[in-house]
Amino acid sequence: MRLDVVSIFPEYLEPLNVSLVGKARARGQLDVHLHDLRQWTYDRHNTVDDTPYGGGPGMVMKTEPWGDALDQIMADGYETGAQGPVMVVPTPSGRPFTQELAVELSQRPWLIFTPARYEGIDRRVMDEYATRIPVYEVSIGDYVLAGGEAAVLVITEAVARLLPGVLGNAESHRDDSFAPGAMANLLEGPVYTKPPEWRGRTIPDVLLSGHHGKIARWRRDEAFRRTALHRPDLIERCDPAAFDKKDREILSMLGWAPEPDGRFWRRPQAMEE
Repeated sequence: MRLDVVSIFPEYLEPLNVSLVGKARARGQLDVHLHDLRQWTYDRHNTVDDTPYGGGPGMVMKTEPWGDALDQIMADGYETGAQGPVMVVPTPSGRPFTQELAVELSQRPWLIFTPARYEGIDRRVMDEYATRIPVYEVSIGDYVLAGGEAAVLVITEAVARLLPGVLGNAESHRDDSFAPGAMANLLEGPVYTKPPEWRGRTIPDVLLSGHHGKIARWRRDEAFRRTALHRPDLIERCDPAAFDKKDREILSMLGWAPEPDGRFWRRPQAMEE
C-alpha cells in the first residue's frame, strides 16, 4: 500500500516510523510519503490560509496550495505505477471511522491523507477531487483537535495492521472489537496471560479447561456483557433476532427488557426516561 500525507507539520507524523507501522515500512509493505504543504506556496510567508468568506473567527486553508500539492502527488504516484488513489480527509464533520471502514481502506492500494489545520480546507478542494477519485471525509470521534495529523496516525495504524503480513499472527485481529463475524458490533472482552494467579486474583477456570467450545462461548458472553454496559448504543443497533438465549439472559441480568412486540430491547436508562 502507498500512503501519502500532506501537512504543514510533517514532523508530527514521526510515529509512523515506529512499532508495527514502522516495521511494515521497513519491510516494504507500506510505502509512506510525507509532504510539507508549504512547498506549494509561492509567497515569502508561505501562506496556506486566509480569512473565511462570510466572516467569522479563524482561518481557512487555501485552495491553491492544496490543489497544486495533490496534482503533483497524484502525477508522481501514477508515474511510479501506483493506481487507485483514495483521498482521506480527517474532519469532525465526516463519517465515523469504524473497524468496517478500516477494513475497506485496507483493501485500497493508495491512500492520500489531507489533515487540515485552522477551520479546515476550502470546500472546493474536496468537491474538485471528488470528481476524479473517491474522497472519504472521516471523523475519529465527536470532538475537535488542533489539527488532523493525530487522526491520520489513528487511521493509519488501524488500517496498516490489517494488511497481509503486518501482524505476526494473521488471526490476531479476528477477535478484535467490531471485527466482522461473531464480534460485529461488539467490544472485545477481557484477556488474561500468565501467571494464573496474581495478588490473589485468578483467571476464569474456563480458560484453563481446554474446551474450545466453552471458551468461545465465554468470550462471546463477556464481549456481549461489556458492550451492553459500555456501549449500549451498539446493542440497540443489533437485530434482536441475532440474540441467542444466553444473550437475552445477559441483557435481562443487566436490566434490559424487550419491547412488547419483542423486536427491540430497551436499555435501563431508556426505560427510566
